[in-house]
Amino acid sequence: MHKTPKPSYIDFDLDSYPWKPNVDYREHPEKYRVGKGEQGVLICEPYKSEIGHHWRFRTPEIASQSSNKIFDMFSTYLKENDFVGADMARKYLQMGYTRARRYANYKGGKKYDKENDYAQLQRGTGTEEKAEAAAIFYKAYKNAEANPLYAKLKSDWKKARG
Repeated sequence: MHKTPKPSYIDFDLDSYPWKPNVDYREHPEKYRVGKGEQGVLICEPYKSEIGHHWRFRTPEIASQSSNKIFDMFSTYLKENDFVGADMARKYLQMGYTRARRYANYKGGKKYDKENDYAQLQRGTGTEEKAEAAAIFYKAYKNAEANPLYAKLKSDWKKARG
C-alpha cells in the first residue's frame, strides 16, 4: 500500500535544525549555514526582521514593489560584504516565488488536507494573479543567484562553513 507523504513540517526536529532563533547572525556569521533553498529564512535574526516585513506577494504590483526592495537590500548586503544578509535576501526572493506559486496552484495556498491524513489537494485551483506575482519574484531570485559576487561568496562560504 502506497502511503501519501506528509508535509515536511510534521514531526519537525527543531533540535537538529542548524539555524537557531537565539543567535544573532550578524554578530556571529560563522554560525550561519547556507543550506538548501529557503532553509533558515524564518529564523535567522536580525535579517528575518530586516527583510521579512518587506516580503509581500498579494498582487503583482505588491510583489513588484516587494521584490525590488528585497533585491535592493540584497545588493546593499553585497556592497557591505555581508554574505549572510545577501543570502537571506536571496532566500526571501526565492520564498516569494515558491509561496506565490503555491497560491497559484492551490486555492488559499493549502496543499494538504489536514483532516484527511494530509492528502494532497487538487492543483489548479489557485489564481492567475498569484502566478504573475510568482513570476516577478522568480525573476528577482534568478538575478540574485546569477550575481557573480554573490556566487563567489556563496561558493567560498559553503567550502569553509557549509
